[in-house]
Amino acid sequence: MTTEVERLAERLRDFARARDWEQFHTPKNLAMALAGEVGELVAEFQWLTPDESRALDEAAFGRVRSELADVTAYLVRLADLLDVDLIEAANAKLLENERRYDSDLYRGSARKAPPLTS
Repeated sequence: MTTEVERLAERLRDFARARDWEQFHTPKNLAMALAGEVGELVAEFQWLTPDESRALDEAAFGRVRSELADVTAYLVRLADLLDVDLIEAANAKLLENERRYDSDLYRGSARKAPPLTS
């Protein structure tokens, strides 16, 4: 079975291959590009109040959507190159966080949990 993430990874792979960009798609370069795109996403929210950040006008929403697409594309491309299943990795991380952040102890709190000890 092919997932949407796998189909997107294949399209991104084909896109890069058709332009002979695979030579530039190293883990380092993709991670740096990803960081740049995250910065562009963050810039869309800079100086907004929490309420303003939840109620973007149509133009701002379009820019945020576009930056989210860029972030997703670079993340999927990097994961594909490194053979990381993003869904499996995210689920494993969520499991870890469920162990680290007991809902009774951390409800309503933004404090960090101590590191896991196996």
